[in-house]
Amino acid sequence: MKEIFTDQEKVQILADLVAIKSVNDHELQVAKYLQHLFAKYGITAKLLPLAANRADLVAEIGSGAPVLGVSGHMDVVTAGELTQWHSDPFTLTERDGHLYGRGATDMKSGLAALVIAMITIQQNHLLKRGTIRLMATAGEEVGEQGSRYLKDQGYIDDVAALLIAEPTGYRIATAHKGSMDIELTSHGIAAHSSMPEQGYNAIDPLMKLLVQANQIFRSTDKANTELGRLTFNTTVFNGGDQVNSIPAQASAKVNVRTIPEFNNDLVADRLEKMVAAANQSGAKLKLDIYMSQPSIQTTGDSRFVHLAQQIGSQYAGQAVPTFALNPVTDASNLVVDKGPQFPLAVFGPGNDTPHQVDEYVDRQMYLNFIDLYTKLFTTYLDSSVQG
Repeated sequence: MKEIFTDQEKVQILADLVAIKSVNDHELQVAKYLQHLFAKYGITAKLLPLAANRADLVAEIGSGAPVLGVSGHMDVVTAGELTQWHSDPFTLTERDGHLYGRGATDMKSGLAALVIAMITIQQNHLLKRGTIRLMATAGEEVGEQGSRYLKDQGYIDDVAALLIAEPTGYRIATAHKGSMDIELTSHGIAAHSSMPEQGYNAIDPLMKLLVQANQIFRSTDKANTELGRLTFNTTVFNGGDQVNSIPAQASAKVNVRTIPEFNNDLVADRLEKMVAAANQSGAKLKLDIYMSQPSIQTTGDSRFVHLAQQIGSQYAGQAVPTFALNPVTDASNLVVDKGPQFPLAVFGPGNDTPHQVDEYVDRQMYLNFIDLYTKLFTTYLDSSVQG
């Protein structure tokens, strides 16, 4: 097989992606970079605009069935306090075999590895049958609107198996929890704190509801053998603006991590009933579930996953296990209707430094995954047996 890129060129592609500050926005710049890179090798990539600076990207090589879907997101989270970093977070910097930068592990290394593998396969004519479809998404870190758009537009309908290149390292996730972002707002009546009877403290009913919710959601006996229990956490609370004034408004934001046994619909139903009961007792509470992504659980018992384990072990030097991931991925949208037998592998270069200061990916692991993907995609599609 002819090497299309040197190792240094592979690292430079990752460096170029890290340099694009796609912090919860500006994925269009990443998409255009990848579109241009594909075009240099005769591969057409289509931009799917979502907003002024946001877009998905779809590119294909091969033709016909079966279709192997591969996906990665183009956005990253904020770098936070820049002085805490040991190098510029948007300049990929190598130290001791690690490549440091925001998005280096989550997940521009995985995205770059997918793209380079596809170009390598196409240039070497390695694909004998089927199609590889890259679905690069916008907005995964907040709201997953990019993958939702791809799902709504039918890009996942004919996909026989899906790999999402999130940073699992040499492990394969076949399941993950769901996630809900919720805002609760309480309205009261302002008054001087020396005369509280003239007002209505907006904090009181909100605190009461949150304590009640903690008791209900944290004491449930519902559990999942892989994903564990649902988690319910108030993560933001605001109320009042002066110590000697009864607050007229208070709000809280809550994050819930759901499981199939206690899914998003059940959580929403419980909260709606709690809010209604509180309001019947005089509170003025409003519930806004502004993000809701379901949990995903597949069996992991598919030929695609077994191949990924087999080929991955050649690079890991040990067995590649399957596991359940806590964070949500674009699988929440892309495979929500596919059923538990669907071949899903969340499998990509990286480690446990996403969203952290001095995020990094191991340089050799990044290079290994390019070769790993090249072998996995072609082996899977060229076989006569799918699943």
